Amino acid sequence: MTNNTQQELAEYFRHNVEKTLQVCVPGNDEADITPATRLLEKRREIQDLEAGLTREKDEFRIRMDMLAQRREELTRKEGMLGDSLTKFEKFLKDNDAKRNRAVKKAHEERKFREAKELEIARLKDQVAQLSRVRVRQERQVRQGMHYQRYLESILEVAEGFSEIRDLLSRFDTLSMTNAELVDRARVAQDRNEAERQAFQARGEEKNTTILNLNNTIATLKLRLEELEARSAAWQLAIERSMHGARQKSLELGQVRMATNNLFNLVKLHLNNRVTSTTKALDQLDKIQQFILDLSEIIQLDRAGEGGTAAAAASSSSSGGGAGNPANASVAAGGGGGIAAASAVHA
Repeated sequence: MTNNTQQELAEYFRHNVEKTLQVCVPGNDEADITPATRLLEKRREIQDLEAGLTREKDEFRIRMDMLAQRREELTRKEGMLGDSLTKFEKFLKDNDAKRNRAVKKAHEERKFREAKELEIARLKDQVAQLSRVRVRQERQVRQGMHYQRYLESILEVAEGFSEIRDLLSRFDTLSMTNAELVDRARVAQDRNEAERQAFQARGEEKNTTILNLNNTIATLKLRLEELEARSAAWQLAIERSMHGARQKSLELGQVRMATNNLFNLVKLHLNNRVTSTTKALDQLDKIQQFILDLSEIIQLDRAGEGGTAAAAASSSSSGGGAGNPANASVAAGGGGGIAAASAVHA
């Protein structure tokens, strides 16, 4: 599509420049215009040509701006398509990760069940052991009654506790508070870790987005440089075309001026016996005919001079001399022939 657009722009540009560079040939009523007036008219034509080229350049720039906007839209759509593709790939990766996690979880649960079965067997053993321990501890309780007496002695000196149960309740409360604080600290630590991981994930995602945007900017810069290079090449082509048009216009004016001057000289030499015309081709035909006629007259003149010289030499050898009437008539006849030939060609 880009190549077709470039070809259409090149064809449009070439057609408009060729149409603008058409040179108008002066009409029949410009024969008597002075060279200075023609020069002013040529300058005015060149100015009109430059104004036309400026308008064409403005239209071309507008078309290039529209093309740049279309390319920007295409680039934006390509970016959106790339984002969609990235999200789809991420979705596939997430599904694969979920499937892997599910398989891993099933494997872990199977291992967990086996571990629980082993643990049940172990706990049964522990229950048996604990039963034996309970018996042993009951025996130890009976043997540890002196601790009871110790707590009773503490109640006697401690304030705020009336019974051993109150003292044990206070101890249990402090133990539970400690355990709760430990649990809170662990939850806060887990929340902290989750927040840190989420922040790290968001940072990586933003870095990826920034990298993609930088790549897009670099691609757009390369395209901008390419368009600027093409614009400079087209600008150079325009300038060359304008220079060629000026040179051709100048050469055409010089040729027409020289042709008109030669035609005026021919008219003056033939005493205005040539039909006046302002067409350059007709003037060149008249000039060519005059030159051919003049060449023929010169050849006749040279032939007449040769015949006269031969007759004079013959008369001198026969004793007639320069005063022979025959020689005079031959010379007169030769001059009259040249004049007659000149009149006939005129």
